[in-house]
Amino acid sequence: MEMKLLSYLYVMIYLLIGAVTSLLRWPTAPPGMEMPVVEVRKHGVWLLAKNVDQYIHRILVEEDANHSEKRNDELFHASADAGKKLYRKGGFAESQLLNLDVYLLRKVGLFPDVLERKVMHHFEKGDHVSALVTGEFYTKKKHFPGFGRPFVFNAEVLLKVGRTLEAKDAARGALKTPWWTLGCKYQEVADMAQWEDEQIEYIKEKVTEKGKQEDLQKGKPPAQIALDEAAFLLDLASVEGTWDDFVERIAECYREAGLHDIARFVLYRD
Repeated sequence: MEMKLLSYLYVMIYLLIGAVTSLLRWPTAPPGMEMPVVEVRKHGVWLLAKNVDQYIHRILVEEDANHSEKRNDELFHASADAGKKLYRKGGFAESQLLNLDVYLLRKVGLFPDVLERKVMHHFEKGDHVSALVTGEFYTKKKHFPGFGRPFVFNAEVLLKVGRTLEAKDAARGALKTPWWTLGCKYQEVADMAQWEDEQIEYIKEKVTEKGKQEDLQKGKPPAQIALDEAAFLLDLASVEGTWDDFVERIAECYREAGLHDIARFVLYRD
């Protein structure tokens, strides 16, 4: 039933804003790890929710808060028992919380866009200390593991208050995460990190036969070299958004690493 509702939501969102919403499948995720819900963009993905339940919960709350009766009824009907477990219609009004973002953070979960709005609201009020604290909170590893966007945004916050050196370090930290999780173009982050093309050139060198042979000589297992190459190619693809140029080789890397189901998943076309 959750997937039925999710399909309904995906169609609705696509019709409204032309976005593609998907579940993110990490290639080497530990057993039991939930798949995040993401919006697919040219240079990567934007995290919408940490799991399907959280995503559905948020949509139901927002529709209820916006008093969109017709669509509201359609959503609650589509959600059936799954929706009832997550949210009861009228819950937002009963909470007496005047701010929807506050309700989402307290009752539903953490969301990147909501946290970023919270920081900007602090700036609008002239409260730079709270903005910095919230920006730092956003980057805690336990909140959005594997995603670089929190570090990018924190770098922007630090720049906004004139802390250039710390912003540079935050941006460089962001570039240690997958570049397709930055939430923006690679170059924007590289500029804050005060890096030119050295990182791109380094990665290009690592995926050459010479680079892979050097890793082998250092004792790195072939399967890990293949996984690293796939990750590097994803980073390179995100720079210009040229995903189709790399997909075949990325799938081949996963096959070489023994992840045949992931390779098939990468090559799948509806």
